Amino acid sequence: MKKKHRNTGKNGKRFSPVRQEDKYETIDEFKEKPGFTVDFLCKTLEIPRSSYYKWKNRAIPKKEIQDNELANIIIEYNKTYDGILGYRRMTMYINHFNQSSYSIKYIHRLMKVIHVHARIRRKHSNYVKVKPEQVGENILNRDFEALWQNQKWCTDVTEFKVIGQKQKIYLSAIIDLYDRRIVSYVLSNSNNNKLVFDTFDLALKTNPGAKPLFHSDRGFQYTSKQFKFKLDQAGMIQSMSRVGKCIDNGPMEGFWGTLKSEMFYGLRWDDETSLREAIVEYINFYNNERLQANLKGMTPNQFGNHANPNLLPLVI
Repeated sequence: MKKKHRNTGKNGKRFSPVRQEDKYETIDEFKEKPGFTVDFLCKTLEIPRSSYYKWKNRAIPKKEIQDNELANIIIEYNKTYDGILGYRRMTMYINHFNQSSYSIKYIHRLMKVIHVHARIRRKHSNYVKVKPEQVGENILNRDFEALWQNQKWCTDVTEFKVIGQKQKIYLSAIIDLYDRRIVSYVLSNSNNNKLVFDTFDLALKTNPGAKPLFHSDRGFQYTSKQFKFKLDQAGMIQSMSRVGKCIDNGPMEGFWGTLKSEMFYGLRWDDETSLREAIVEYINFYNNERLQANLKGMTPNQFGNHANPNLLPLVI
């Protein structure tokens, strides 16, 4: 996943119980440079030469070696995934890709020592208030578990702002509650019926014959008569969140939070084209590379393929 990198983690942190470890490492680093000798460095740092050489020639415990090797792996994963992995997901990724079985507690401790942590998610809500043409009951009723693919879909629209531009980017998406994959999505500069209708049509194209329970909030697109007609034509049952209860659409809200905290917040987006490309790239990453604990450590598409290996791929 391509990202704009920020500084994350501190390289070179040692896990030795030896006192004044940093001073010994400083001597070791500078002693080969012109103008520096071990004697000079030891005197400057007030370290006996004998203590330095004792540290230099000591037998490093296996546990310390393992800590340092694992710390380097953590730093590399933190850089590769641009600081989006908390200690739980960091543990899952390391164990999955390195064929290991480290505990969450162990990884968490090392991450704290080397100052590696995931970015904090921010919460934002945006609403367009219009008088609905028709509304549906909250049939989903926060039952977010699905027993098979295309049993339950949730949908929503979110927005992104580009610095220095009045025009926004709107992202409409549909998520499957069985494997949490993004079934379809569409980007647009207009938050209108076409945006939502195109997303729905794409979902049907890649999932022919699907007749899920279709849940949304009470956004104007979903309460329109035209959209209700499209649902009826597809043989789907409509479900809607209650007024002011965004938690009724929890999985979709959760995906927005994950997407924005991992690829949008904390970065300076002043180019619409780059932002659009990053959103597309992230959704591909989310569906195909982002491991999830609630999916038995698999990605959405990996988990879904166990249920339906003949499912058509999402192509945008």
